[in-house]
Amino acid sequence: MATNTQIPVADRRVPVIAPGHTFSTITEKISNIVLSRPVSLGWIVGFLIVFSMMNMLMMALGYLFIKGTGIWGINIPIGWGFAIVNFVWWIGIGHAGTLISAILCLLRQSWRNSINRFAEAMTLFAVACAGIFPLAHTGRPWLAYWLFPYPNTMNYWPNFRSPLVWDVFAVSTYFIISLVFWFVGLIPDLATLRDRAENPWVRRIYGLLAMGWRGSARHWHRYDTAYLLLAGLATPLVLSVHTVVSFDFAVGIVPGWHTTIFPPYFVAGAIYSGFAMVLCLAIPIRKIYGLQDFITMRHLENAAKVMLATGLIVAYGYGMEAFMGWYSGNKFDSFLLWNRLHGPYRLTYMALLACNIFIPQVLWLKKFRVSTGWLWLISFVVLVGMWLERFIIVVVSLSRDFLTSSFGMYYPTKWDWMTFAGTIGMFLTAMWLFVRILPMISIFELRTLLPESQVHEAAEVKQ
Repeated sequence: MATNTQIPVADRRVPVIAPGHTFSTITEKISNIVLSRPVSLGWIVGFLIVFSMMNMLMMALGYLFIKGTGIWGINIPIGWGFAIVNFVWWIGIGHAGTLISAILCLLRQSWRNSINRFAEAMTLFAVACAGIFPLAHTGRPWLAYWLFPYPNTMNYWPNFRSPLVWDVFAVSTYFIISLVFWFVGLIPDLATLRDRAENPWVRRIYGLLAMGWRGSARHWHRYDTAYLLLAGLATPLVLSVHTVVSFDFAVGIVPGWHTTIFPPYFVAGAIYSGFAMVLCLAIPIRKIYGLQDFITMRHLENAAKVMLATGLIVAYGYGMEAFMGWYSGNKFDSFLLWNRLHGPYRLTYMALLACNIFIPQVLWLKKFRVSTGWLWLISFVVLVGMWLERFIIVVVSLSRDFLTSSFGMYYPTKWDWMTFAGTIGMFLTAMWLFVRILPMISIFELRTLLPESQVHEAAEVKQ
């Protein structure tokens, strides 16, 4: 009777993991990807491609440090260009990892256990990519430490009224908590790899990272306490980090920015793009490494439902922006609405509406939610749409100021595109190495789902 209450009746036909697995089969299948799976030619070719893209980032940043930000397309009045667009986009992508790890952990959602590990890694890599852009955008990245309030002889302190300083505190806190949360969750699995590794050097490295884990009752008790506390700390960050990022715009007086709907609107958009990236990564990973037993259609369908729900919140935000632009009677807000629909960036705005509102509505149909091909394509479209949203917010709002003499156009240069493509290469390079060096799925958490999978199997036999 106690085991039946662990599974909602509606989910009994869709198990968390495929039936028939035992502790040993789960441990062996996941750990062998790291310890004994041979490196294929396809993996090497793919790694060389993404690593080349990351080298493009190094080249673009090196040239930027020599020549300055004038190599970018920024100008007057568009002082914020690709750098801030990509910063907000990457920070948003990292939100799904924290949501899956922290909030779903506190809510005891068992379906998170198969996707939380690489979602957490995705968060760290995305935040690392995001941090590059504001650092380079300052023009003097070697003086970035001035943004931190450290004791100095000149008694020179940061301007705490500056949104840039708010971002420093919010994003750095977000990264540190996410890193500690990710590492603490890895400790039991690192001990498993330590015990199964045959190479003495590999065993020693995993042993150092496992921090003396022996799986005793005391270790598990302290682990559960620490993990729960970290989940509680990380949960407010899901709401606070992108809220602070939205303040970069909301505290300004530029038409299109000065609005109170930005904090919830940005948070929903961040989770929207974050789950889209989770699906874009999970679908090929489960196919390439044969993990369909662990990352089942239940995981993909639940992620699609979250993406659909947050997409509707984003659509509501678009509607409220348009409504307030009309209802407020403010001629500048009304002109912004007209400019988005009829101005020089109108095709970009139409593509944004198609990618973020209209195309994802097919997820109401179950056949699209359970089709991996369609789901991957829709997720990719959402990622493109959310990038276009940040482009519209930043560039279109700045291109038409209060004075007609301040009007201008923004044209990204090849260095803008190389920097953006390079961060994508950096993100994929990190993911490429992660799936080969560390367990991409939590072994011990997946093993806790075995009683549930056995209940599913028994229910199917009974029917």
